[in-house]
Amino acid sequence: MSLTTFSRTGGVHPDLVRRLVVLGILDPERDAAGDLWFERDQLLTLARVRRLRAGLGINYTALGLVIDLLDRIAALERDLRAPPPRPTGGSSWT
Repeated sequence: MSLTTFSRTGGVHPDLVRRLVVLGILDPERDAAGDLWFERDQLLTLARVRRLRAGLGINYTALGLVIDLLDRIAALERDLRAPPPRPTGGSSWT
C-alpha cells in the first residue's frame, strides 16, 4: 500500500512514517520513482510502535532497540516451550 494509504490506515501522519523508515523500524519497498510501498504486516509494527510510545513513553529513537529486544525475548520463550529434540539413531553408550 502507498505511504498515504498506510499512514491513513495506521492513524498517523506520513512524516512519522517516514521517520520510522529512517530509523529502520518500518521496512517498506521503494518503486522506480522512489515512492514507499508497505506490506500489510507493517501495520502490526506500526501499531506496536504506537502502543509502546503511548503506554511507556519510549522515544522513537529507542523504539527500534526495544522492539528488537522484545522480539528476541519472544523467540527465547518460544524455544523454551518447544519440546526438546529427540535423539537420532545410533546405539546408546551404555
